[in-house]
Order: sequence, then structure tokens, then C-alpha cells
Amino acid sequence: MQPVLALVGRTNVGKSTLFNRLTRTRDAIVADMPGLTRDRRYGTGKHAGRSFLVVDTGGFEPSADTGIVREMAKQTRQAIADADVVLLVTDTRAGLNMQDHAIATELRRANKPCILVANKAEGMFDSPRLAEFYELGFPQVFPLSAEHGHGIEELLDHALSPFHAEEKDNAPAQDNTPNVVRLAVAGRPNVGKSTLLNVWLGEERLVTFDAPGTTRDAIVVPFERNGQRFELIDTAGLRRRGKVFEAVEKFSVIKTLQAIESSNVVLLMIDATDGVTDLDAHIAGYLLEKGRAVVVAINKWDAVDDYHRQLVQTSLATRLGFLRYAEVHTISARNKQGLGPLWKALLTAYRCAFHKMPTSVLTRVLLEAVRFQAPRRAQMFRPKLRFAHQGGSNPPMIVIHGNSLDHISDAYRRYLEGRFRKAFDLVGTPLRIEFRTTVNPYR
Repeated sequence: MQPVLALVGRTNVGKSTLFNRLTRTRDAIVADMPGLTRDRRYGTGKHAGRSFLVVDTGGFEPSADTGIVREMAKQTRQAIADADVVLLVTDTRAGLNMQDHAIATELRRANKPCILVANKAEGMFDSPRLAEFYELGFPQVFPLSAEHGHGIEELLDHALSPFHAEEKDNAPAQDNTPNVVRLAVAGRPNVGKSTLLNVWLGEERLVTFDAPGTTRDAIVVPFERNGQRFELIDTAGLRRRGKVFEAVEKFSVIKTLQAIESSNVVLLMIDATDGVTDLDAHIAGYLLEKGRAVVVAINKWDAVDDYHRQLVQTSLATRLGFLRYAEVHTISARNKQGLGPLWKALLTAYRCAFHKMPTSVLTRVLLEAVRFQAPRRAQMFRPKLRFAHQGGSNPPMIVIHGNSLDHISDAYRRYLEGRFRKAFDLVGTPLRIEFRTTVNPYR
């Protein structure tokens, strides 16, 4: 088993910067703003032949009993319980305060191995100011600079010394193969994305709060269901560009768009109490542009009456008509209703996105479609479709070869798409068709 290091401390002491330094990534959003991290984030690091897990947590306030700060404290306590070693991160330049003492007391009660880290110690490794950190009662203080990488080696040597070196790197390889389904949950703020993921995971893994913008980062959580491995990605809610003012929120939007682009399937969640808004249609258009397989989930279905349900059905047909290939399911994440059929739709969309289509079958379907309805002649040009083959997957792409294909209309392209979808039973994924005209050698 890999040792687990949990980063704990008050807000704005550099825990996320240290997380990025230990994992050698830029996964955690870093900004000069307190309270940016809220959920637990896991990452893998390696030092001197040893692989280890790092857990980033939000600002810890042990005495918090209300609001979102209380939910963040619950996440931190869970990270402490799961950790093998806790790194108490403090701010050298700001010095100690009462909250640092409260956190140190909480860690002593947890009875976990704990190491005191004095971050932001650039040029202060021999400073007398480090003496005040011994007030917390720890036998040793490790000054370091997470931003510049100073003191990291000494810290890891001490933290990992109780664990035997591994001959093989046990760090889990990042699964880029189709055996692991990367499932991103996207939508507007406060539609219930984190609530749904917590229900799937069976624990309060992600902070949920009745306020928009609770999730600020894209959190990846490994998950397995019926032998199928997943990477569940909780994303920040997307808002209109004109309403995104804070720099942190702009980074959250970028992280969300990157998570969508790197996923295999996207679950687009819509709030039934608000109906299908213009922003929902904008997000769906982005998913279509990126070629992601999509399943639409109408959440909070139990909170609306029959009249509002009819309005939602109507708005689906008018505003999301371009997503006719996507399955639509009505659910209630809080009450765990409708989740079984939703899983089936997600797996179906994933399989269709990576479906293999033999060239012989594609060509036969193409010629049958042409015999049933040939493309219209464009002035002196008469398109001739000869054969087709698959040009890629996720999303599936069909390449059609022939003569004068640049004169084929969009209506005939949609006709061919429908024939291919029906022949291969493609549901939940976009289908792209590319025409390649044969060059006339006698021109």
C-alpha cells in the first residue's frame, strides 16, 4: 500500500501549492485568495523510489459548526482519518495564530503521526522567526518554500522514512485506455452535480451546499461499478461569460472545459425547477463541438408538478433539438430515484463512442442508402458515393470517398447520418461524416 500524506492547515498557507509541488502537476488551482480549495483532492507523488499519495484539503477551522466551512472541516477530518502521515502546513511570514494552535490540538487528539511544515520560508531557513513555531509542541519544524521547491527533499525524506522503499513503482498508471471510463458531470451551478456523485460514491466525498459555486475545481474520483472502472469528474458550474468576474472563477471554468475535453462521456445535468435555459443549450453546444458522448439528466424531477414537467419536455425539444441522439433521463439525486437506467445509458453512450465499424459493412450501408435516395445533382455536378471506412472514434468518424462530394447538401449529410446510426445502433454519441473527393487524374 502507498503511504498517504494529508496536507492540513488554515486558509492561504500554501497547501495547494505544496500539493502541486509534491505531485509535480498543476492540478490544484492556486491563487492569492483564502478558502479556494474546498474538496479533497488526491494525487500521486514519487520520491527516492517510493510512491505515495497526497491529499489536498481546504482551510481547516475545527470549531466551525455552520455553513460551508463546517462541510469543509468534515472533508478535512476524513482526510486526517485516512492518512498515514499528516503535514500541518503553516505560514512562516504570517507567523502563528490561534487557529494554528486549534488545528494542532485537533491533530493531537486524532493520534496520527504529524509533521510541522513552515511554508513560505524563502530566505528565512535560519531565521529566528522559526522559533515561535515550536510553541505548537512538535519536536521539529521543517521550513520550506513550496513555490520555489526549497526544502521539499528533506521533508519527504523524513515523512517517508518509516515506510520501506518499494522495488517497483506502485503509483497507479493514468488510465488512458478505454477500459477506464472518464465520466464528467457538467451543468450550471447548483443543479446537484456534487450531490449525485456523493450518492454514487456512498459517502460525503464532495462538499455540497445550497449555494451556487460551491465546487470550484474539477475533482477526479476513481470509482468501480459492476467490474467497470470509472474516473468520475465533478466540475464547477458554468455561467455566462458576462457574469464571470473573479479570476478564480475564470480558472474554474477553464478546468471544467479541460475536464470535458478529456472525458469519454459527459452527463449534462439540468435543473427541472428552472427548465432548459439558454446556458444549458450553450453547454450542450460546446459538448457537440468537442464531440463528447452525452447523456442528459433532468435533476430535481420530484420537485416540480405535471405542468412544469410538460414545459421541460417542450423546452428540451426546442432548445436541445440538436442533441436528439442523446438519451434523456429524469432523476432525483437527493432521493436516489432513476439512477439505475442512467448508468445503463452512460455505458451505452460510452460503447457507441468507441464502436468499431467494418469497412465492408459501412460501404454496404452507404450503397443501400444511395439506392434508396441518391444525392441531388448540383448544376453540372453529380455526386457519386463509392465507398466508406471509419476514420476515428470518440466520436466515431466515417470517411466517404467518391466524386464531386463537395456539392452534397447538409440535408443529405443528415440523411446519411440517420442511416448509419440506425445500422449500427449509435446512441448518445455524435457522428461525424467527412467527404473526400477523388482527384481526377486527367484534369
